Amino acid sequence: MVKVGLTGGLASGKSVVGEMFVALGAHLIQADYIAHQFMLPGQPVYIEVVRHFGNAILNPDASVNRAKLAELAFSRSAPRIEELNHIVHPAVVRRQDEWMEEIGRREPHAVAIVEAALILEAGAAKHFDRLIVVTSSGQQRIARFAARQKLDLNAARKEVTRRMAAQLPETEKIKAAHYVIDNSGSLDQTQEQVRDIWQRLRSEQNA
Repeated sequence: MVKVGLTGGLASGKSVVGEMFVALGAHLIQADYIAHQFMLPGQPVYIEVVRHFGNAILNPDASVNRAKLAELAFSRSAPRIEELNHIVHPAVVRRQDEWMEEIGRREPHAVAIVEAALILEAGAAKHFDRLIVVTSSGQQRIARFAARQKLDLNAARKEVTRRMAAQLPETEKIKAAHYVIDNSGSLDQTQEQVRDIWQRLRSEQNA
């Protein structure tokens, strides 16, 4: 089995690229999905996050208000993103490893991909055989984020800038990558790069 980390900056298009790999036969799990499950009421991560950040981050039904939590985590005056990551990352990385092992037991020749924005920041790159970094232009990032969060472009630009400050620069991610996908062009161009990397992954597996 080949264990692949799929990463990139905010709104670079990782999920779209991940879907393309799945269409070719890869297995994929998203770190965001794992984290979301761990943030459900009663989960150990949820309890620890509420203990650190307080009941103000909760909705009336006791679920985590992600916008309120992000506001605290990415605050310009006193950012607490490292505190949040220290709680969430270890649990998410453990679950990613368990998932890849489960896939490997079922399909010894599978390609298992973990899509996660903060693989390098979490020190998890060593858990993978190959690292793919998705890149995109700044303007495309802002437009994608604005559409996803239903924000105007100015608000999206400020939020993207704020959140990107908590991530490694794209240049550093590229240095660590085995493969880079430039998602600045058309979907067809991105698809072509995905197919090429897929063939390389399969060739490496059979070497």
